[in-house]
Parts: sequence; structure tokens; C-alpha cells
Amino acid sequence: MFENIITFEAAEEFIENNQDNLPIPAKINMPEWYKKLENSADNKTVKGCIPFLDTLTSGYILKMPLDFHVKHNVLHEGINQTGVVTSQRSVNEFSEKINLNYLERMEIHPPKQLKGSPYLEKNKNLPIHKIMNPWIIKTPPGYSTLFVPPLNNTDDRFSIIPGIVDTDTFNVEVNFPIVFNGDKYPSLTTTLERGTPYVQLIPFKREKWKMKVRKKDEQKFKKDKFFMQQFIINNYKRKFWSKKSFK
Repeated sequence: MFENIITFEAAEEFIENNQDNLPIPAKINMPEWYKKLENSADNKTVKGCIPFLDTLTSGYILKMPLDFHVKHNVLHEGINQTGVVTSQRSVNEFSEKINLNYLERMEIHPPKQLKGSPYLEKNKNLPIHKIMNPWIIKTPPGYSTLFVPPLNNTDDRFSIIPGIVDTDTFNVEVNFPIVFNGDKYPSLTTTLERGTPYVQLIPFKREKWKMKVRKKDEQKFKKDKFFMQQFIINNYKRKFWSKKSFK
């Protein structure tokens, strides 16, 4: 049976020294609060919502490749600024091979690039920092990848700006602009520790679509509604759900 393969490539030195911090299937990153929930006829919870479960288990997770120490919207010499310290290491032959946020290799988007967007407002109108990703992500021909913050499992301090990349033809690392959560943290000093999940990636096949609007089939609607009313729990799972697999 044919299997779609998504490949994560990085410098040999990085892989050898990061066996504990490799990309993982999203299902391994289930939040602890969700694991502890129960779902029954007497106690219905989101644990029984399969669409919610699918968001937690679809695709793969990238984790912070190194510590990312943040001082965001912190007053410095009378001016509110944002800054990141990730490593005191100088760029050398080893680090040149690896796409990481060493001090000399920071990438920042000036605020004007997102002028008028809610992202910039949330980021307190300060520059947008980028997380440099050491992984080249490859999908089969005809497949792209959706990059989003971990769905229903996002870190409350920051999130990436979502994007789609044609990862079947793009042969370099995808880097991620991040927005700090100024809605909750007007000023933030924190460390996004190495190993913190920060990106969920979901490969999908590129296909053409055309929209159509029409009236619903009343007979089919009533039949499905009748089926769902026969069960207290797991009605969607019993008839409508198709299991997804990401390994």
C-alpha cells in the first residue's frame, strides 16, 4: 500500500545532538488537561468531540531548537522595545551549516511590513521576530504544507503567523515570524525553552475546487438527524468520522 512520506532534513551535526528534540506526530503532543478529561452520558466534555480531537492529532509538531529569551515591550532607555537573546555562540563553521537564531543571524520584520494588521497591534506595534527553523520539510509531488500554531494547544505567550508553503518544490528551511501575546502580556520577559512546541504542520494535496450554493436535501438531512438522536455519545464517530493517520 502506498504511503505518503513527509521528510525532515537538517544538518548532520544538528540531528546527532538533538535526538531528544526531533519533529514529532501531533498526537504525541496532547495537552495534559485534555488527557485528564472523561466523557460519558452523565458527563459530556470536549473529550467526546472528534473534530476537536482531530485538531490535536493531525500533522506534525516542530519544537523550539534552542532557548529563546524574550524581553518584549520592556522599557529600555525611555523607549519600549522588544529583544531576543538566543545564544552567545559566534557564527563559525559548525553554526553556518545550521539555520538557527544565533546572535549574528537574527531575522526581524519591521512593523511597516504588517501595517494595519491585528498581528502588529497584538505585538504592541513592535518589530516581528523570526524563529529560524533548522528543518527542511519535503512532501511528495503535488503536496503543500499548512503551518499553524499548535491547534487548540497554543502557548499563551506567543504564536507563529500561519502560512502555506509548497514543500514539494521549496528546498530550503521555512522560517516562522512570531507574534507575542500583548493582549494578555502587555510587557513580557520570558524564555521559550528549547523543546517548546511552536508549529503544527499539516500536509495536504493541492487540488482545484469550485464553490456551489444549493438547498439542502431534506430527506437525507432528516435521516442523518434521526440517526444522531439514537445515541447519547459518539454519534458523529459512529457514522461520519474517517480516521486520520500521521506517524
